[in-house]
Amino acid sequence: MKRLILMEGNTLARQRDAAGRGVRAPGGVYAETLQRLFPFIHVDVVNAAEPGDILPAGASLEDYDGLVAGGSALHAYDRAPEVRRQIDLVRSFAGTGKPILGSCWGLQLAVVAAGGEVALNPNGREIVFARKITLNAMGRAHPLFDGKPTTFDAPSIHYDEVRALPPAATILCSNYHSRIQGAIVPLGSSQVWAVQYHPEFDLRQVHDMVKLYGDSMIVDGLFEDQGARAAYQDKLERLASDPVNGPLAWQLGVNTEILDDRVRSAEIVNWVRRCILI
Repeated sequence: MKRLILMEGNTLARQRDAAGRGVRAPGGVYAETLQRLFPFIHVDVVNAAEPGDILPAGASLEDYDGLVAGGSALHAYDRAPEVRRQIDLVRSFAGTGKPILGSCWGLQLAVVAAGGEVALNPNGREIVFARKITLNAMGRAHPLFDGKPTTFDAPSIHYDEVRALPPAATILCSNYHSRIQGAIVPLGSSQVWAVQYHPEFDLRQVHDMVKLYGDSMIVDGLFEDQGARAAYQDKLERLASDPVNGPLAWQLGVNTEILDDRVRSAEIVNWVRRCILI
């Protein structure tokens, strides 16, 4: 049986706070997506921000066929121990020569671990959906994006962005908000396939993002007031329950790139098929 190690990027305290608001931790969401797509693969979620031995009893990094790193509310440029532990774990796993997949925080961790730069995005937060992500020539040719249109939207939540890639890394896609929305990052003996958005997020998780960050979205001017926020959340919740509801999809500005699991999560499927199931 193939085995993956999946890094939960938030601290236990942050996870407990989110759970108290009825919001799932990013690592749990990613694990659910992987298990739905590949139920025959074993996934171990580890609390990578915490001190001590985080692997299951008796396990080592060599026991895993790949590593997946998803989202986090932390900042990859901070020197805090909970950040350094995760950078060290990614570097250690890269020493095995086995493949790594990153989403959002996962991309930023890999870039910092390899000597690149991550910084606060001057365009502000890209939240709910990243719009009009466009593949360049390298992206169109790369198997990470098999099955994706040349230009697409994707679930997204990030304050920070990759400012500079490390040597030998390759940009695969961009949009007006962030120049680096996807990249291949060589690290140690491994190669990281990574994107800035969240192909693992479904509409339920998008709804939960608005639930978790709605107050700050009002402060940022994205919603006029709590009524507007509640109305948007309600539309997301109803569309999640009824993804063929055309009027709701039109009102939210989404189509098959978001609503079709095979298209939205194509990057995950492609990485598993090309890098793990070989």
